[in-house]
Amino acid sequence: MRSDVVIDGLQYNNWDRALFQKTRDGGVHVVHVTVSYWEDFRETLLKITQWHRHFVNHGDLIMPVKTAADVLEAQRSNRLGIVFGFQNCSPINDDLGLVQVLHELGARFMQLSYNNQSLLATGCYEDDDPGITRFGKQVIQEMNRVGMVIDMSHSAERSTLHAIELSSRPIAVTHANPAFFHPALRNKSNTVIDALAESGGMLGLSLYPFHLKNGSACTLQSFCEMIEQTVERIGIDQLGIGSDLCQNWGYDTLEWMRSGRWTFVADHGEGSAADQCWPDQPEWFQSASDLPNIKAGLAQRGFSEVDINKIMGSNWLRFFEASFGPPQPQTLSSPRAKPNYRSFDPRTRCHWGGL
Repeated sequence: MRSDVVIDGLQYNNWDRALFQKTRDGGVHVVHVTVSYWEDFRETLLKITQWHRHFVNHGDLIMPVKTAADVLEAQRSNRLGIVFGFQNCSPINDDLGLVQVLHELGARFMQLSYNNQSLLATGCYEDDDPGITRFGKQVIQEMNRVGMVIDMSHSAERSTLHAIELSSRPIAVTHANPAFFHPALRNKSNTVIDALAESGGMLGLSLYPFHLKNGSACTLQSFCEMIEQTVERIGIDQLGIGSDLCQNWGYDTLEWMRSGRWTFVADHGEGSAADQCWPDQPEWFQSASDLPNIKAGLAQRGFSEVDINKIMGSNWLRFFEASFGPPQPQTLSSPRAKPNYRSFDPRTRCHWGGL
């Protein structure tokens, strides 16, 4: 397994040849790309078809990644590896059988909810979080069986802890930061971060300005200090980068991300009516080609080359190797040593005892 591989755990871009080349030439070997937000199964098939045209038209620059071995082939052949993922469960409609179909089409990540309540779990913008639904439990079991990673980046606290408890395989939060760094709704509490690490899951640290302390004015030093504090809390082996870069899009795409088809009223997400546009990236991270700035910032804080490589990609590679592999027995896991999700009240962010 290569220790110098660079993997970005989440980007949502309007990809074209120029951006493929810029990302590859910037030293990135693999990107987990968002295929769908609110799209249903049929619409998702159209998105996947578009990606297959990219693979045909730009095969000298990119290749699909479905296994950890594909990551190494992308690195060897100097192509950008593409991992498919969904930021919502809408691609499976209400059909459990579509989990395997989409896995066979290349999907390796699926979020159980995107900000709102879904058929599977609760999003982080909801007032109440009852946890994983009956259908959600079945989907978790099926995702575990086929080798599709459960992603809880946009899910609420109780649902996330419940998913960790139910899953027989480690889950991921592909793009978020600790709430101690910045108290955004999308960032994760110490309770979630601890449970994720204890279960062998992965946290991809986000560069999206709404997830950063001081937003677009966040400094590289501040970001690297946050990484250092997170390592002190949970160790280094469960951390990676999930930049959440959104490039080459207009405002209509931002509206789609935030509002989908579920509302006729503008939803500003983590923005506001006064500031509806895409937020500016920090000056030290304008694109994936700026990832070396993070490596340099970590080196200045005393991180070893081995540990920097873990954060920049080898932790993700190890996680892919364990997660994209052969199907597991079709049984829900017995709980590992994790906190009781029922005892956490997201309104007060404290524990009040089990049911």
